[in-house]
Amino acid sequence: MTGQEHPSPFAAELTHFRKLRALTKAEVARRLHISPSYMSHLESDRERGSLDLVRRLDQELDAGGKIWKAWKEADAGGRPVQEAPEPSPSTGILVLEDTAALRYDGSVYHLTMHRRLRNTGTEPITRYLVRIAVDRYPGEPERSNALYRNHPLTWEELQLQAHCGDEQMGHVVKHDRDAFKEVWLEFANTHSRFPLYPGQEAGITYSYSVTADKWGPWFQRAVRLPTRELTVSLSFPTALQPAVWGTETSLSANFAPLRTPPTQIIDAEHTVYTWTTLDPPLHARYRMEWRLKSAHLQESEPVNTPNPSALMAAAGIVQEGDILLQAIAQPFDLPAEADEARHVVSELDAAISRVKQLHDFGKGLGIAAPQIGIGRAAAVVVPPSDGSTSIVLLNPTIAEVSTETDRQYEGCLSFFDVRGLVPRPLHIVIAHTDIDGTPRLTRFDHGLARLVLHEVDHLAGKLYHSRMEPGTQPIPVEEYRGTGRNWTYQ
Repeated sequence: MTGQEHPSPFAAELTHFRKLRALTKAEVARRLHISPSYMSHLESDRERGSLDLVRRLDQELDAGGKIWKAWKEADAGGRPVQEAPEPSPSTGILVLEDTAALRYDGSVYHLTMHRRLRNTGTEPITRYLVRIAVDRYPGEPERSNALYRNHPLTWEELQLQAHCGDEQMGHVVKHDRDAFKEVWLEFANTHSRFPLYPGQEAGITYSYSVTADKWGPWFQRAVRLPTRELTVSLSFPTALQPAVWGTETSLSANFAPLRTPPTQIIDAEHTVYTWTTLDPPLHARYRMEWRLKSAHLQESEPVNTPNPSALMAAAGIVQEGDILLQAIAQPFDLPAEADEARHVVSELDAAISRVKQLHDFGKGLGIAAPQIGIGRAAAVVVPPSDGSTSIVLLNPTIAEVSTETDRQYEGCLSFFDVRGLVPRPLHIVIAHTDIDGTPRLTRFDHGLARLVLHEVDHLAGKLYHSRMEPGTQPIPVEEYRGTGRNWTYQ
């Protein structure tokens, strides 16, 4: 709460209509493409949400404008919220399809953007704004600025081309800076005018090229207009062994991995990554980054190598700092929630398949539902032996632990850049529930006990830091010598 004794009218209405529709916070968050932790903040008055988000909440929960009306009331005194003027809903552009394709040929990046637009307003649309930005050295602004001061990006090298259907589009430059361009694409040329009238749809396509010495190892799409579908495609020479990962930010969520990984298609010549999302929130930014291997890189040339945590984030693993990792997971009501439990386990299995491609888990591995953005009491543990059956744990709690303990280094997918020396019991008994509601007691020993306890901790909102002995600190993964090998026991 924000110091209030009672929830604000907005928080109360939001909670009321969510429960009325028999939806969990996680389910609403998933539908609106926001984090479950942010949904909790909204209902507890720790966050107010954006104007666009509140409208979407009202629509999703079929609240008839009541959530929206409550949000517009001030938290104290019923004063109206001061808002910046915004365009009438009767005017504007709806992007039905936004497809962005980047192709690298080994020396030049070629970009092609396609938008399927609908005029949802009351006036003809005569132009469309396009932005082009480059940053050769992300995270090193002084170095990038020096590069573009000496070698600015020019319109001549961009070779911008734009069409609406078969018609070439004219363009008018709005901003022309060393590393940033803005241009209005006009629904007109020297021979014709073809405005987009209210209710009409049209497809526009524009393309440009940037040399590799000016384009950085990243590509970002910002959602500036209401959009139904957004697709990003990246194509690289297979010989460069590309590795791609992605992140997203929005007004309602900080930096986070993409909720789904890009798909990958490889042939002898090209490796193509494709990622799609539906109904992305307004003002969201989706950033794809990559690493390329090349025998021609100078020794001093920086190579954008993703650290282990970045790779896990790209695989959809929630990273340390997310409130969901600090919360107690909600148990399943079994067998009533059997279908929901099966769905969560299926998502965990898919996540395990993704991370297995990124690391050699010689000790086995486990993933708890909060680590993939689901606040439910489920975890899957994979023993180290080849061909071993995965262990599914629903509503697990610790029933018994041995007095015998040992200390071993553990890693966590949610902060995979380090390893920590953690004391754990050698033998445990876990109480858990079968999918049909049958209660179980299962004994685990040694390394398997360690794996299980690590995941049970996640479901209790704990990370292994809290288990380490006072004065002990995690070590960088580069200093750890046990990667790919199982723990040893007497």
